Amino acid sequence: MGSMEKIKKLRKKTGAGVLDCKKALSETDGNLEEAVDYLREKGISEAAKKSDRVAAEGLVNVLINDERDKGLVVEINSETDFVAKNENFQDLVTNMSKHIMESDKSEVDSLLEEKWYDNKDKDVSTVLKEAIANIGENINLRRFEKYSTDGFLHGYVHMNGKIGVLVDFAGEASEENIKKANNIAMHIAASAPEYISSDEISDEVIEKEKKIYKEQMLNQGKPEHIIDNIVEGKMNKYYTQICLVNQEYVKDTDITVGELLEEADLEVNSFERYELGEGIETEEEDFVSEVRAEVEKN
Repeated sequence: MGSMEKIKKLRKKTGAGVLDCKKALSETDGNLEEAVDYLREKGISEAAKKSDRVAAEGLVNVLINDERDKGLVVEINSETDFVAKNENFQDLVTNMSKHIMESDKSEVDSLLEEKWYDNKDKDVSTVLKEAIANIGENINLRRFEKYSTDGFLHGYVHMNGKIGVLVDFAGEASEENIKKANNIAMHIAASAPEYISSDEISDEVIEKEKKIYKEQMLNQGKPEHIIDNIVEGKMNKYYTQICLVNQEYVKDTDITVGELLEEADLEVNSFERYELGEGIETEEEDFVSEVRAEVEKN
């Protein structure tokens, strides 16, 4: 991987400036993960995570059966937002969701080779190619995730298909619980937790975070005898950022999501949150213009 490509990737991960990224990579012998830690330790990249800039259009969709025990979330990309609003494209997303629901495939590649649910004379790949020809843009079935549960599923689609959330709940699918489940799904869409609780975070990740926070404090000249307490406080804050049950509930910040779930006698078994285009590489010309601006500024 070339040095400019590494700088580009590091900038996407951290939001740090081009020159800071270049120095971080130099200090870590080009290791991307170590460079991320280096920037955070120096206080240049404060966030534990940065959303990748969206570089694709299309739609995220959620589909759940009537029994609420099977469901899926899927992302299908187009080149422009204009096409994403096209009725033919929206119909494709709806029909693709139906096909995936009926299929026993769990990977995109194998699904593309499967016969289309509504016409056994063509496969899924052919259906996509026909859509590309009719709509006039490249269309890509990027990813999907299927769920089945002994509890009940609830889904939520935000911003007309920009974000989709599918949640597996333990509990009874009563009318009242479904309303509460919708609020939890809306919260996940807005707050983007990475885990349900801190119990899911590996010891390796926790120790890594503690090391970074400790280095931050040492670099700021904090007395060593108080650093452990500061780090503990920062870890608690870290959990409120990435763990669902520790997050402040977006509709009532006086309580946590965990407290809301307890009041409702519900439990989240798992969840999936898709954000349109997340993780897709940005255009090279955007990066070049940023490099030029950074150089001119310095």
